[in-house]
Amino acid sequence: MASSHIHSNQKDAGHYNASVNRTASGILPAIAVDRKSPSPLHKQIYDGFRSAILRRELRPGQRIPSSRELSVELRVSRFPVLNAYAQLLAEGYFESTVGSGTFVSSSLPEQRMSVLLPKASVQKPSGPRSVARGSLLYPAFDNHPAVRGWGAFGVHQPALDQFPFQLWSSLVARHSRNPHANAIHHINPLGTDRFREAIADYLRAARGVKCESNQIMVVSGSQQALDITARVLFDRGDPVWVEEPGYRLQRSVLMAAGCVPVPIPVDNEGMNVPAGIRARRKARAAFVTPSHQYPLGVTMSASRRLQLLNWAQSVGAWIIEDDYDSEYRYESLPIASLHGLDVNQRVIYIGTFSKVLFPSLRLGYIVIPPDLVERFVSVRHVMDIFPPYLYQEVLSDFINEGHFTRHIRRMRQTYGEKRTALVESLKAEFGHELEIHGAEAGMHLTMTLQSGLRDTEIAARAARERLWLWPLSPSYLGEKHQNGFILGFGSIPRDQIPGNVRRLRAIISSK
Repeated sequence: MASSHIHSNQKDAGHYNASVNRTASGILPAIAVDRKSPSPLHKQIYDGFRSAILRRELRPGQRIPSSRELSVELRVSRFPVLNAYAQLLAEGYFESTVGSGTFVSSSLPEQRMSVLLPKASVQKPSGPRSVARGSLLYPAFDNHPAVRGWGAFGVHQPALDQFPFQLWSSLVARHSRNPHANAIHHINPLGTDRFREAIADYLRAARGVKCESNQIMVVSGSQQALDITARVLFDRGDPVWVEEPGYRLQRSVLMAAGCVPVPIPVDNEGMNVPAGIRARRKARAAFVTPSHQYPLGVTMSASRRLQLLNWAQSVGAWIIEDDYDSEYRYESLPIASLHGLDVNQRVIYIGTFSKVLFPSLRLGYIVIPPDLVERFVSVRHVMDIFPPYLYQEVLSDFINEGHFTRHIRRMRQTYGEKRTALVESLKAEFGHELEIHGAEAGMHLTMTLQSGLRDTEIAARAARERLWLWPLSPSYLGEKHQNGFILGFGSIPRDQIPGNVRRLRAIISSK
C-alpha cells in the first residue's frame, strides 16, 4: 500500500482568537492514500477530511493546507486534491476566504457532527478498566467557580497590567536568539548554576535564608516542590502536622503520599505548637506558612517559631516552610524566614516566582539541607529529569539587572493601596458583621461571616455575577470550621473595589 500520513496537533481552535486561526499553518490528521484501492483518490482525500472533522480531530476554524501543499505531501496530482476540496466546500465542511486560505467551517453544529459518525467509528470503553489503588488517594479535581474567572477578588491573581512585559519580552528574545548549546542539550537536575546563584543571593539578602546555590533546586512552582519533598521524606502512614485551616493542595500532596495529615489549629500567633505536641508529638514533619499564613494571614510569632524548631530537633522531625508571598508586607518590613533561625538544618524552604510575577511562569525553588540534596536529585531526575532552560536564563537577568527588586518595590505600593481600599470598603459595607484577617501582608485577606451563612453556596452564586470568591470553609480538614471568603485584590483596579464590595454585600444579603 502506498500511503502518506500527516498528523494533527488536535488543539481546539476555540482557545485561539480569529486572527491566530487565520494565520496558522495548515494542519491535518493522518490521511492514507492507497493507489491500489478501487476508490478514486479524490474520494479517499474527501473521506479522510470528512471523518477527521466528524471525529473532531479537526476543529471549526482550523486552517487547511493549500491544495498545492497537500498534493506535495501526499505525492499525488493537484487535480484529486482540488476535486476533494471543491466537494467539501460545496457540502459546507470547508469555508474559503480570499487571500487567507481554506478552513474547517466555523458554523458546523457540534451535536450534529457526532450523530453523523458511523457507529463503527464511535469508540466505547470495554473490558476491565482497573487503575492503581494509589491513584485513588488523590482528591478529585475541584474546578470551583472561583478559579474559572479573572477579576474581582480572584486569589493569587497579580496586577498583570503593571508587569513590565515589554522588558520581559526583550529578555526572552535575547536568550531565544543566543541560547547556550550545552543548556539546550542537558542541564543539572537542580537547575542552571546562574539562576540558582541569583536565587541564593536574593534569599540571603531579602529573606534571611542561610543557603548556598548548591542547595537550591529549581522546580515548576511550589506544588511540585511540595510533591518532591513528600516523596523524599515520607512513608505511607506517617503523621504530618498541617495548619488548620490550611492550603488544600498541600493536603492533597500528603494524602497522595499516603500520609496522615494532623490538623493543628492556627491562632493569632500562627500554628499552635503546644496543641500539636498534645495531638501527635512524634509527627514526621510540620508544614507551615509562617510569614503570611494561608489562608488567615497571621504571622507566626517569634516564640512559636522557636517552639517549632525545638520540637523538630527533639523528635527528629522536618519543617517545610512555604514562603509563597512574603515579599508584600504593608505595615512593617518583610518578616525574616523561619529558615534563618534554624541552626540544625531541619527546615526545608519553598518559594515561588509564580505568585509575585505571573501564574503561568511556573518557576519555584526548594532550599534543601546539604545532606539531602542527593536524595532530592534522585527523585527529581525520575520525575522530569531537569527544569526547562529558557525562563531560568530570562529570570536570572531579570533578577541580576535589578528589575525584580524594582518590580517588587513598585507592586508593594500598588497592592498596599488596593489593600487599604478593600479594608475600608468592607468596613463601610459590613460594619461589625464581619471580621477581617491577614490584611497586613500578601495579595489577599480573609473575611469571616456570622454563623448561618454557607460560604460555598454564596461563592457559587457570586461566580454567576462574575465575583470570584474563594470560600474559607473547605480550607479546614476537621468538621469544625468557619464560614468566610478569601479575597484577592491583586488583579482588581483600585477604583473598582468599592463597587465590587457593594455587589458582594448585595449577594450575601440576598440569601
